[in-house]
Amino acid sequence: MSKIKTKGMNMFHEYRDIVTELKTKDAHFKKIFDEHNELHDKLDKAEAGGVDHIDSLEIEKMKKEKLKLKDQAYAMIMEYKNK
Repeated sequence: MSKIKTKGMNMFHEYRDIVTELKTKDAHFKKIFDEHNELHDKLDKAEAGGVDHIDSLEIEKMKKEKLKLKDQAYAMIMEYKNK
């Protein structure tokens, strides 16, 4: 399993089967999920000091966007689960 998939599965491990299915069947869900994971990687690097050009304001903006994407993905999982 790739690094991104592993992170994603940890994010919603209790919905692993639904996440896997949505990622293969719903392009919008996959896009949201992948964008969340990309932000996660960028934040990890920025918070570890690996990126010099990102200030604390930009980090906070990225965190808010990441949370928004996670909320959207969760809503889609719940909608799918309750069908």
